[in-house]
Parts: sequence; C-alpha cells; structure tokens
Amino acid sequence: MITEKIKFGTDGWRAIIAQDFTVYNVARVSKGLADWLLKSHERPTVVVGHDCRFGGELFAETAAKVLCANGVKVLLAKGFISTPMISLGVLELKAQQGVVITASHNPPSYNGYKLKGAHGGPSSPKDIAAVEALIPEEVDMPTQSIAQYQENGMLEFINLEDMYCDYLKTKFDFDALSKSPFKLAYDAMYGAGQNVIRRLLPNAVLVHCENNPGFMGQAPEPLDKNLQELAKTIATTPELKIGLATDGDADRIGLYDEDGHFVDAHNIILLLIHYLFKYKKMTGKVVIAFSVTDRVKKLCEYYNIPVEVTAIGFKYISEIMVHDDVLVGGEESGGIAVKGHIPERDGIYDGLVLYEFMTQSGKTLKELCEEVYAITGPFVYERNDLTIPNDKKNAIITKAEAGGYTGFGKYGYNRVETIDGVKYHLDNGGWVMLRASGTEPLLRVYAEGNSKAETLDILENVKHVILN
Repeated sequence: MITEKIKFGTDGWRAIIAQDFTVYNVARVSKGLADWLLKSHERPTVVVGHDCRFGGELFAETAAKVLCANGVKVLLAKGFISTPMISLGVLELKAQQGVVITASHNPPSYNGYKLKGAHGGPSSPKDIAAVEALIPEEVDMPTQSIAQYQENGMLEFINLEDMYCDYLKTKFDFDALSKSPFKLAYDAMYGAGQNVIRRLLPNAVLVHCENNPGFMGQAPEPLDKNLQELAKTIATTPELKIGLATDGDADRIGLYDEDGHFVDAHNIILLLIHYLFKYKKMTGKVVIAFSVTDRVKKLCEYYNIPVEVTAIGFKYISEIMVHDDVLVGGEESGGIAVKGHIPERDGIYDGLVLYEFMTQSGKTLKELCEEVYAITGPFVYERNDLTIPNDKKNAIITKAEAGGYTGFGKYGYNRVETIDGVKYHLDNGGWVMLRASGTEPLLRVYAEGNSKAETLDILENVKHVILN
C-alpha cells in the first residue's frame, strides 16, 4: 500500500474528506499519537471529540478505537463540541492529551485533526513534531466496537458542553449580561458553538445556529464577507448593539458594532488589552502573531506593557502562555486568549469579555473602539486570499524572501521583516504582508492603511505586481 506522508500545519492536520482525510489515515495518526503517549505515560488518557463537520462522529470514533486498542484510555464527548471544550476538558479531567476532529474555518470539503496538550491549549510544536514522526505508513484497524471498549473500561462518554457552560457561569455574571441594555446577536456559522449562547443568554438573537455539516457551502470563517446576514440583522434591528460570530469549532471570533460595521481581530485584541489593563487592572505581557497590527505595540507602549511577536500559529502563543504571565495572546485570524482563562483561543469567551466590558461601562462597541483610537490612531485592515496553484504560490514567496519586489505600484516600502512570511512596512505608515497557507492552495495578502479606500488600493497594487 502506498500512503502519503501526513503533515501537521499551523493548527493540526487538515485534508479533503475522502481524498486524504480518510478513516484509514485518521487511524494512522491515532496510532502515532498512541505510540508517543505510551513512551512517557504508563496509563495515558485522551479526551476525544468532534465538531459539526461531515463525518465527525465516524472519525472521532475511529481515533477513539485505535487509541483504546493500543492501551490508551479515551474520554469520548457525546455529540458535537467546540475546540475550547476539549482543551478545558483535558485540563479539568487531568488527561494527558486532547484530540479534536475539526478543520476549523476551512471549506466544508475539509476535515482535520487537532492535538491539545495537558495544559489546556494547543500541543507544543515539539510534541506535534514528535507525534508526526511516529505516524506509521500502515496500521492495523481495531476490531472491537465502541460499546466493547466501553464495557471493558477503556472508554467513557463525557458531556463537555455541560462542563464548559458550568465553567463559564463561574467566570461571568449572566444575570447581569441578560439584563444588559445592549442586546446581542450571535452567529455560530452552523458551527460547534451554537448551543452555548442559546443556553447562557436566552435573550440573544441567534443566526445560523442549526446543525448543518455542509455550512451551506461556505467556509465557516468569521470574516465580514462571510457574515453579511449577521451584519444586516444588526443594521436593521435597532435594539441589537453587538454581533458576535465564531468559526466552525468556535475558537475564532468576529464582531459587529451597533451600525453593523465589522470589528476585526486586530481591534478585538486592542479592546481586550484596553479593558483588562485599564479597567480591570490586570497585568502581564502581550503576545501577538507576526500578522497582527503594529497598533498593538503602540497601545502597549502607551500602557508600558511588554510585547512579544511570534510566528503564525496559535501553538506558539499558547506555549508562551503556559510559562509566562500573559495578559492577551492573539493572532490576526481571530484566535485570541486572555488571562484568567485556559491558554487557548476561545471566540465565545472573548466575546463575553467584551460584552461584559460594554455592559459594565455603559458604552457601545463603537464608543469603546474610539477610546482605543484616541491612543493608537484609526486604521483599516483587509486581507485578500488569492487561490493560486501551490507552485506559483511558493514561487511568489521565494521571490519575496530573496528581495525580488522593490515596491508595489505607487507604494514603496522602507523596512522588511521575515519572522513568518514577508512583511513590508510601507512609506505611507501602513504595511503589507505575503504568506502562503500551509493547508490550502492560497496566498494570503495582508494590508493595513489609513482608510478603507487606501487599504483596498494597496491590495490591488500588490495583486497586480505579484501576479504579473
């Protein structure tokens, strides 16, 4: 049998269902994980669950059976769960590992396999590489059923949704939030967060909170272009003052203000720093991925907060959060963690923190953004994902890394950084970044300018230069 080598990207292994993401390949990964765990633990335990994607239950049960067959006890979640639920479960249940069957924000044709560490966040890059190295080319498929493993004590079913909701009740005053003058709308994007807001904030207006494994044909990524129904709902319903959206496995966040204008992850990171430091008097450094706005550095300089920049991939941020005192850790894609919670991205938790900020301050999201802009100055960020063949994608990055682009039309630059991708600091005070996706045939072009028109113009100039 000829098998492809399985590679983990910035956040897990992802592949197209039935093409490379198959029951057999899930079994291979699970065997590698079992072998790695058994090297360090006599009787390891793994928490396993799946989100709302097609085939999730089948793939989760495959992982569970392979782990059990190889001497690893499994705590298997009933029904679909979010990624933060698994991470919290690993920590609370003192397990050695977590597995989430999810492709997060990827298109519906994908599924994936994420690894979560005992600390309650993404497994470290070192541990992921060790598991990857042990994935065999061939694997013996288990012959026993889930029921049989349950009978012999190797598998137990658990309710992670109840655990997560009970945990959130210890962190937030939901009676106060339910009486907030700012009514909330929530778009689950047909993803795994859909039951949580329904349970905890029964007055919220719900959008796309139904189980639809195909996500209506749309990638469940909380970007403005994918959330137009939520934006319209906010803009046309006067009592709605905030819109919260989370991605397919509910670890990423997007927001809308009272006018139905999108509030992206850069602004959300700034708002969280502002609230936690100035209003809640919390301390700690800020850790951001390379693609996050430099306005974070400006705000942190104003508040005298240290900043650390990492490569892209929340696993790098989480690794720092485990060892250091971190106030906020975040990435451009909407994955953000805050002090007082697990070292994991959690779109619902982040949204509740900012909903609490609005409720306690009596200010709208728009007004709170203005507070931040008084320190950092206003800015507009946009991202253009170009679908191009992998060979051309890689050629563009190679040329950029070699200094092959001297400018982008009318936009010159004065400084280049290459922590992860290539970031050009433009003469107009904005920036552009080129980075290849590790999981899809996409070239991501990030840009920041002083207005929306300028930012869109930067993107068009960059696209023209790199594609011609």
